[in-house]
Amino acid sequence: MVKYVRFFLAAGLFCASLSLHAQQLSKADHKRLAAIEDTLKQLGRTMIFDEDESVRFKADNNFIQTLVRALRTPNSFYYPFDSLETVSRIYAPDTTFRIITWQYQKDEDYFRQRGAIQMRTTDGSLKLFPLIDMSENTENPTDSVRSNLNWIGAIYYKMVMKTQGAKKYYTLLGLDDNNGTTTKKWMDVLYFDQAGQPQFGMNIFQYKPDSIKPAQPAYRFCLEYKKDAKARLNYDPELDMVMFDHLVSETKETSKKETLVPDGDYEGFQWRNGKWVLISKVYNQKADMRGVDPLLGNAPTEDPLRDKDGKINQKKLEEQNRKNMERAKKNPPDQ
Repeated sequence: MVKYVRFFLAAGLFCASLSLHAQQLSKADHKRLAAIEDTLKQLGRTMIFDEDESVRFKADNNFIQTLVRALRTPNSFYYPFDSLETVSRIYAPDTTFRIITWQYQKDEDYFRQRGAIQMRTTDGSLKLFPLIDMSENTENPTDSVRSNLNWIGAIYYKMVMKTQGAKKYYTLLGLDDNNGTTTKKWMDVLYFDQAGQPQFGMNIFQYKPDSIKPAQPAYRFCLEYKKDAKARLNYDPELDMVMFDHLVSETKETSKKETLVPDGDYEGFQWRNGKWVLISKVYNQKADMRGVDPLLGNAPTEDPLRDKDGKINQKKLEEQNRKNMERAKKNPPDQ
């Protein structure tokens, strides 16, 4: 499970601008939080790495209780918890809140995400919205706006803020290990309603439906693909675009998500007039996203699996699949 450690270390980078406000945290409270952080670090490693499911479950529950106790410390918003290797901490670009997320694994077919939104407050008091993963209880996770209490879970590794008029929208990119055969990456939109309550999802994803993408109307976008196929979904600041791998089926059965793998082409979403609009083919872009999300794999290939007419080269596809299998054997997910 080394990949989880690398992922959380990258996703948990502390927003440097917040260090300007660190003096709001007293020395005594800083010392107290440092001690609690040591406990959280041990619990975090246990809930991810212990071989006994019951031990992981207990550690997960203890982690939640201990984290809430820590966050009740005045001005805890400014404490980075940057030694927590198994927990993602993402600050909003305008530093008005942060999202803390992590993952609980019962077995190879059961993954659920945990999390909370901590708001920045003027008096340093705790304002927290728990994130309750209800993915298991929905047949179509892309078809509606959701609150923090029926959240579609993901471990967030990137947040992009966009505005439309006076309204701020925070686009979240996240990982869900899903089950033993497929992995999901999510692109969701968070905003706060007039009452200040978090809302997830908006009908602002514009693209023509196909057999791989979520059906329209889509309130969030999902890229589901073969386990360990290393499909990419990340924001490229130079292109100002959310880039993702174009997927094809190894067996020409696009309805079977466990057969979907990258073919070397890229698609992307651009923000236009308050909508995320699909660019179906992104050519000749130097979109090297390594170093941002360690789970994304290598840079885009220069040898796509489609010819100029868009036809799949079956031999190249088989070769790509062979390489994916070799990488998977050399880097199993439990190491």
